[in-house]
Amino acid sequence: MLAINGGKPTIKNEFKPYLTIGEEEIEAVVRVMRTGNLSKFIGAWCDEFYGGPMVQKFENEWANFFGVKHAISVNSWTSGLTAAVGAIGIEPGDEVIVSPWTMAASATAILHWNAIPVFADISREDFCLDIHATERSITEHTRAIMIVDIFGQSADMDAFKSLARRYNLKLITDTAQAPGALYKNQLTGTLSDIGGFSLNYHKHIHTGEGGMIVTNDPNLAERARLIRNHAEAVVGDKHETNLVNMVGYNFRMGEIEAAIGIEQLKKLPALLESRQRIGNSLGAKLSEIPGLLVPEAMPGRNSAFYVLPLILELEKLRVGRKEIYAALIAEGVSGISQGYTNLHLLPMFQKKIAYGSKGFPWVPGIVNRDIDYSLGICPVAEELHASSFMGFEVCKFNLSEFEVDLIAEAFRKVFNFYAIG
Repeated sequence: MLAINGGKPTIKNEFKPYLTIGEEEIEAVVRVMRTGNLSKFIGAWCDEFYGGPMVQKFENEWANFFGVKHAISVNSWTSGLTAAVGAIGIEPGDEVIVSPWTMAASATAILHWNAIPVFADISREDFCLDIHATERSITEHTRAIMIVDIFGQSADMDAFKSLARRYNLKLITDTAQAPGALYKNQLTGTLSDIGGFSLNYHKHIHTGEGGMIVTNDPNLAERARLIRNHAEAVVGDKHETNLVNMVGYNFRMGEIEAAIGIEQLKKLPALLESRQRIGNSLGAKLSEIPGLLVPEAMPGRNSAFYVLPLILELEKLRVGRKEIYAALIAEGVSGISQGYTNLHLLPMFQKKIAYGSKGFPWVPGIVNRDIDYSLGICPVAEELHASSFMGFEVCKFNLSEFEVDLIAEAFRKVFNFYAIG
């Protein structure tokens, strides 16, 4: 009998949380504290413009690990996305195509510069931007495509690079959820013009809050550094002549966070392996359950397993997702979600109210065509979110193989009960 109907739950104990902080990070923090230098950044053109020794060491080690020429630390990946969009020279009214299935910052980083997010549908196979929907969204105003490597797997970068070359567009990658994953034996997030990674607390590795921009373009790297650290106060003494988007901010990472990041980066390979062990094992077990589809990694790609994506085959079940979810929760399965998101349906985009009360920047003179955010523009994303998608948060727990087996047993129990026939 299902637990929701009075039976005994399959899982009786809470899962251990996924913890990455150890004595190494504690000792690194203490060393920084003893120096008294918690930040060495100064918002002026001087030796400290690029930050302190821990910040610069972290950036160098990140660049070496990911095989890129430039890594720029920031105080959050939201800041990183904002700096990356600004660095490419985006203009007010320019359009940037982005997925509706991502954290809101991917879209608001575009809006920050008074550019216009244009949402294209996602692929049902990898949940990243769909290449055909993306191409249909390109207009004469399109300046860039922001690719989100969602749930831990890369988008099809060869296809998007070819598309970008054809239309002379910049590529920005948001690889917040996929550090260390591979695309055709190359590290995900390193194949665009500019992109980066999140280092906030529930990611594979973290510094509490933080992010890292990566690029192989020295001009984009320097522009990102300027935006990070009060560009408007620096460009004169630095003799910068390109003043586009040189509105600077304090997006700087502190020495403590950088010291933590240095230790966390050393752990990434082992931590990634543990997420992949859990994700692959659980995915294999759940794929045997009728009524539940576990999408496989696409050819030439693996997953870092931030989330294990699942699709309900509703035509094979007697009930909908709401009932399945409730039954799984009653069985003791935690870390599952119903749906994901649809950013284009947020009030900001539905009402086109962002800066002030008069619809800026969606106003004549900035935007010269109707930008459609209505229900129906992203049918795949909308259907998955509304009815058939569930996710298991692999990065939330430190699961043993026994616990993986228990989760699979709970799923089998629920799906067998609600299966048709």
